Amino acid sequence: MKNKKVAIIGGGILGLAIGYQLIKKYPGIKIHLFEKEKEIGLHQSGNNSGVLHCGLHYQPGSLKARLAVDGIREMIQFCEINEIEHDICGKIVIASDEREVVLLDDLASRGQKNGLNGLKFLNKEEIKLREPHVYAKKALMVPEEGIVNYKQVMHALAGYILQANGTISTGQEIKKVENTPTKEIIIQTAVNSFTFDSLVNCTGLFSDRTFQNLTRKKRPLRIVPFRGEYMNIKNDYKHLVNHLIYPVPDPKYPFLGLHFTRMTNGAREVGPNAVLALKREGYTNKDFNMNDFADAVFYKGLHKFIFKNFNFTMGELKSSISTTAFVNKAKKLVPDIEAYMFDKGTAGVRAQAMDSDGKLIMDFQIEKIDNQIHLLNAPSPAATASLSIAKHIIDNYMD
Repeated sequence: MKNKKVAIIGGGILGLAIGYQLIKKYPGIKIHLFEKEKEIGLHQSGNNSGVLHCGLHYQPGSLKARLAVDGIREMIQFCEINEIEHDICGKIVIASDEREVVLLDDLASRGQKNGLNGLKFLNKEEIKLREPHVYAKKALMVPEEGIVNYKQVMHALAGYILQANGTISTGQEIKKVENTPTKEIIIQTAVNSFTFDSLVNCTGLFSDRTFQNLTRKKRPLRIVPFRGEYMNIKNDYKHLVNHLIYPVPDPKYPFLGLHFTRMTNGAREVGPNAVLALKREGYTNKDFNMNDFADAVFYKGLHKFIFKNFNFTMGELKSSISTTAFVNKAKKLVPDIEAYMFDKGTAGVRAQAMDSDGKLIMDFQIEKIDNQIHLLNAPSPAATASLSIAKHIIDNYMD
């Protein structure tokens, strides 16, 4: 790979992490990262809740579990070296009823199998000491999790790429990609043309379409965008939440449920729900794109998902339309919370991969076609694990 020219499409945290890991492993490599927006990290990477996930929830032995455990440790080390805002404050996962107690026990077992350190069930006194306003039948302490400023992480990664004479082209949407008989890749933007030895697709919400456009092959999955909405806790009520408070997630879904987060700037937020976005980069319920809308609502996989999960779908939609429904979900964890304590917060859009049977694809999915590498599915904890995901791609898919 040394002295080769690599194009990376997508300026989110994964594209930047791949560029960074390439220049670390192959000094002299030529990196050119293309981002269609005017700044890096404006979509999934810049709109998440800033949590460092350590691998508690993921199926033992899965690629996601392995890369999450390695990834959080590497990300913490990166933050320490580069003086990036972060805090390994730990989180508690709350079981609110007997059914959830069983799920929480299974979650703890998963965490132990994934190699997490220091997992501990808290007694009532320990729960009250850590989070006095929480209601819990049972609570699991996960000390390795924390919070981080991912925007600072991305700017640090970009800095390393530029210092190594790499190029980051923002505001440059790719118009055409050609493969030459000599196995080179020609990329054309609106203003220029470039030649590369290989290409990495890290386009997140558009990864499936990018795959289809560049390979001329059928998409092996469909990205269905789910908008996650947050609310901010007003300053006068921030004392109700000290650290990170999560519910026991339903193992059928990749969504972790409405949870409370302390941010690196001291703010507190609660969310997200998960509702179908009518635009792949649609952060409000007024954002609409006909192509994105049709791509989702006419997809038989989505029809099957809704049919199989009707109550879940309607519950998430209700919490988007109704503040009362949203707050009632939050009160399950912190009963003292009331609607007047919130301000409207931000929103993010999750690129959720789904197959034609309506199955949500939980694990990372990477495809290599000749000298193109496509990161087709990179759900949470992709931000936390970005440095280890980048290493995995370089070691296993790049010659």
